[in-house]
Amino acid sequence: MQLRKSNRSQAKIRIALQGASGSGKTYSSLLLAYGLCQNWNKIAVIDTENQSADLYSHLGQYNVLTLLPPFSPERYMEAIATCEVSGMEVIILDSLSHEWEGEGGILDIHGSMAGNSFTNWAKITPRHNALVQKILHSGAHVIATVRSKQDYVITEKNGKQVPEKVGLKAVQRDGLEYDFSIVFELDINHQAICSKDRTQLFAQKIPFKIEPQTGKKIREWCESGSVLYESKEDPIEAKIKAIVNLDELYQLYREAPDKNKYLEAFTLRADEIRKLTPPFNPLAIHSNGRP
Repeated sequence: MQLRKSNRSQAKIRIALQGASGSGKTYSSLLLAYGLCQNWNKIAVIDTENQSADLYSHLGQYNVLTLLPPFSPERYMEAIATCEVSGMEVIILDSLSHEWEGEGGILDIHGSMAGNSFTNWAKITPRHNALVQKILHSGAHVIATVRSKQDYVITEKNGKQVPEKVGLKAVQRDGLEYDFSIVFELDINHQAICSKDRTQLFAQKIPFKIEPQTGKKIREWCESGSVLYESKEDPIEAKIKAIVNLDELYQLYREAPDKNKYLEAFTLRADEIRKLTPPFNPLAIHSNGRP
């Protein structure tokens, strides 16, 4: 064990945009993304919303990866890996809500399982947690849109049980916002309020419209930290972790200079890839507005 002076390292930001349908989550996330990297070609949208990401192609030539059902955590993870391998600097998950309640998502998987409902969660939760860890450890900035809906609680008034409106509830697992550095809440007028902010950039709770300048301000905060240490990860092991299909993994294995040294890493990655079902097509990523 060793003590060190506290120091914020250069960071990759994790941002969640929550709002009801029509609040401008996709549009705002694209403006944020451009502010973060200043290059449309380095932005990828993982689109689960029936190609809604292509509606904003007038903004710039960002990339789109259309993710179709089933919306399992593993499918999201492989889509993220595809964007990383393609050199994307900002990855937009639009929307992360499908992983929870979409076709083939967590609730769908749980509902189709036989046996005890409570104990079945112990089997599913690690799959959801693996996606969260993939988001947190990505080498790219990650922006996730999350749908929200009006929530109600039953309260007693004058001896009667009546529903009471308590605000918007995110369509995702409870507590997901704890894993993001910034959480923006969008209203129907496209105004944003920052409900969580580890950067302290948006301390004033004043509604505002998200613009590229918002992302630029966040990027400057990320880059203001000093590098704590140089990465010492073996370049071959880094390549192994980045590969998303078995053919490429076997090709790298054949070319590896010391197969015995990396055998365990190859075996573990092969097992991870086999668990990703159904197989994902990396070629599905395209520049918006073009097939």
